[in-house]
Amino acid sequence: MIFLKQKIKGVFLIKPEPYKDERGIFRRHYCKNEFKNKGLNVNVEQCNVSENTHKGTLRGFHYQTGSCAEAKTLSCIKGRIYDVIVDLRPKSRTFKKWIGVELNEKNRISVHIPKGCANAFLTLKNNSIIHYYCSNKYNPKKEKGLRYNDPTFKFKWPINIKYISDKDKSHLNF
Repeated sequence: MIFLKQKIKGVFLIKPEPYKDERGIFRRHYCKNEFKNKGLNVNVEQCNVSENTHKGTLRGFHYQTGSCAEAKTLSCIKGRIYDVIVDLRPKSRTFKKWIGVELNEKNRISVHIPKGCANAFLTLKNNSIIHYYCSNKYNPKKEKGLRYNDPTFKFKWPINIKYISDKDKSHLNF
């Protein structure tokens, strides 16, 4: 696994080193030791799969606070997504900065999002499936969100948003 640091501290793109032969491809998707060697002491408490029927589906921005804050590692197993990470850690030198990355079934890249950062993704292809590991269990009482079009951040989405939940539409601006 190759860990590529991003401009937001603690965010990494993770490129697999697949083994390929006539049967297909084998790759590690998570390795506790590899993560630990990069200073990412992530205990996996919950794994989620997000199945998205339509291109243009937005999910997020989501994060949890306090003792329920969580790190996440996302991968697009099928399809394509544009994933946006925003740093909400007030003491971070990249506070209120964001980055966007494309994850897809062909590049097989994962993104690691540290505690204190919010995350959202927009599907760029029908039938996109996203798998993610979380370092904490979901707690609805500690869940927070940001608006996908918050003027504070000036997020740039690569395509129009067509599908978004009422909950995600109703998040407050920062």
